[in-house]
Amino acid sequence: MIKDYLRAGYPALCLLTQEPSRTQQILPCDGWRFMAWDCIQGIRDIKENCPIDEIRDPVEAIKWLSCCTDTVLIAHNLHLFLEVPEVIQAIQNGVIKWKSTGCTLILVAPSVRFPLELEKLFHVIDVPLPGYGSMFSLQQDMGQSLNVLPDEASAFGARGLTEFEAETAFALSLVRTGKFSPQVISEAKGQMIRKSGLMNLWEPADIEDVGGLDALKAFISNRAKAYDGQSTLPKPKGILLVGIPGTGKSLSCKATASLLNWPLIRLDIGALKGSLVGESERKMRDATQIINAFGNAVIWIDP
Repeated sequence: MIKDYLRAGYPALCLLTQEPSRTQQILPCDGWRFMAWDCIQGIRDIKENCPIDEIRDPVEAIKWLSCCTDTVLIAHNLHLFLEVPEVIQAIQNGVIKWKSTGCTLILVAPSVRFPLELEKLFHVIDVPLPGYGSMFSLQQDMGQSLNVLPDEASAFGARGLTEFEAETAFALSLVRTGKFSPQVISEAKGQMIRKSGLMNLWEPADIEDVGGLDALKAFISNRAKAYDGQSTLPKPKGILLVGIPGTGKSLSCKATASLLNWPLIRLDIGALKGSLVGESERKMRDATQIINAFGNAVIWIDP
């Protein structure tokens, strides 16, 4: 994943992920020593799974890397210390030396805002979430001792969850139903929406509840076939409904979700607005990331 960057001599990388443990496991590659640091456990050798030094101070950990060669230091939650002047200076001093010694500092964080002094030094990489293959393998491992077969639909539906979220959702599914249930996975994905504070899950409505609007209902019913995998119809990306209150715009959104058999997510425009500079943009990025991770869904935007 990062071997090309290490071979190119990148001294500072930032990996954006909600899965620090999984990221730490998939990073090691041949040619470098991989160490991990956090402010509780100090520095540890990832391969040998043993402590190296009890350094808890971030400045001392950064300086420790400057005494090494061909070493990668994965720093967990270092972004929480990036406003400390000594940390900024230690990274600036270290970058110059790391390029000549084959060392790299890797900052692992869910999100980060670099101070101006550091933003040009770090190369930012998004760590992808586990895909269908990883989810299916996880089901195989969990179901083996219980003689429960993996379920393709629930493995596919779990895309967008972290490995931890998927594992707990699969375990809950086994407890409740004795199998891997797509419905339980949908509940777990609903937690993503609730915790965001930007969106809500709504119950779909039957298309027969929509009065009139025959042209719209016919369009939605016909285009729903575009998602069954057997039709060549183009897949609509969005529908704009304009009208005075009470004419069925919101109900049409709910009916569309029912026709497609997809979850209905209402995006709260008011919750996206923030008083600080850049806050609204950050919230919009967070919302779109959650929507992309959620998979197939109807997004209801009602200003």
